[in-house]
Formats: sequence, C-alpha cells, structure tokens
Amino acid sequence: MNDRPKTTQIAVVTISDRASRGEYEDLSGPAVEGWLRGAVGSPYTISRHVVPDGVDSVRDILVRLCDEYKIDLIFTSGGTGPSPRDLTPEAMRQVIGMELPGFGEMMRQESLKHVPTAILSRQTAAVRGKTLIVNLPGKPASIDVCLRAVFPAIPYCLELIGAGVLTAAAKG
Repeated sequence: MNDRPKTTQIAVVTISDRASRGEYEDLSGPAVEGWLRGAVGSPYTISRHVVPDGVDSVRDILVRLCDEYKIDLIFTSGGTGPSPRDLTPEAMRQVIGMELPGFGEMMRQESLKHVPTAILSRQTAAVRGKTLIVNLPGKPASIDVCLRAVFPAIPYCLELIGAGVLTAAAKG
C-alpha cells in the first residue's frame, strides 16, 4: 500500500487570440502558476496551454484535459468579458455537468473593490466529472484578486468531487 498522497494535476489554459498566434506574451498563465507556487502546500504538477478565443477551441481543450488527461483542477484565464470573441463561459457551458456560480459572484464582488468595470466580468466555475474548472480574468493583477477570493473553497470542492488533494501552504 502506498501512503504517499496522489499528486494533484492542475492545468492553466490561457485563452487569447493574440497569445495563441505568438503576437502577445502570455502573462496570465505564468501569473496563475506563480500564485499557486506560493499558495499550495501539497504535491501538484502543472501544465500550461494557450488556445485562441472562441467556443470550439476552449470547449475542445477543456474536454481533452478533463476526459483524456484526467486533470483535477483547471484554471482558464481570459475570454470572460463582453467583447464578441470572449466566449469562455459559453464554451464551458457546453462541457460542464454542474455550474458553481458562487465562484463568479465572489470574484466579481472582490474585483469591484478595485475596479468599477469588474461588473462586466463573466467568470464562473463548474465541475465536469472529477474536474473543477475555474474561469479567471486575463490580467495578472485581477488574477491575484480573484484567486485570493476563491482559493479557500477550492481544496474542499476538490474533496467533494473526488478529485486530487490540494492543501494550502503553511503561512510563515
């Protein structure tokens, strides 16, 4: 019997036409990864992906990560605003089993303390099988605000859906 905890599999998906074409440096993927390095205390691996905006590209990567790679936790970054190509929530709704709107409500509530345009954000979270998917904004400063707001609920949510174990790092 192996007493070592399972390594939690995390994926970060940056959703950006320009970053996917190499015209813009992906800043949000590294921002999520850096934030997690300081917040997670249990074993995990992280993979990063960059896909163009749009329903098909986002839907397809989410299905592949959930169903083929059995990722425990996916953070998407970008595609949650009101512009015509911002279709991350629409793509997510095509693949999820259960939406968790409280995540989006909390992210908007916290973001509104910093910027009045946070009301335009359409972030949410959802479950597909044993994978938790959390939509984050695309700006690194906003990612920090949103992760601080919702991260406390993520380990318990992963436990409830039977995904990997994630614990917070010890505060020094």
